[in-house]
Amino acid sequence: MKLYTEVYKMIKYVESIDDFKKAVGEGKVLLDFFAEWCGPCKMLTPVLEEISKKLPDVQVVKCDIDKNQDIASAFKVMSVPTLIYFENGKAVTATAGYLPEPQLMSWIAEAQKKAAE
Repeated sequence: MKLYTEVYKMIKYVESIDDFKKAVGEGKVLLDFFAEWCGPCKMLTPVLEEISKKLPDVQVVKCDIDKNQDIASAFKVMSVPTLIYFENGKAVTATAGYLPEPQLMSWIAEAQKKAAE
């Protein structure tokens, strides 16, 4: 059984709570809560692909809120897209809404500083 299915080459897709736990359990992870029907979510996916290329040490993971309502509920996701940055299993910070690449790169840098504190 695969841990995730690939959405794009560098982006993984969580299919269950077990996948989620394994995906965010260690290392640096950028989790994208999204929905298939969400326009801003669709706009964000190519940005996340670029991020995954520029930051190979950060695993980008997508979680469909309609298929994984229990996970979205646990993180109190109220709107999509919602991004949560994890380090070693701990949620460091979150943001909601579409971010262009420069702002997203800046947000990740701030999240990494916060995680290092």
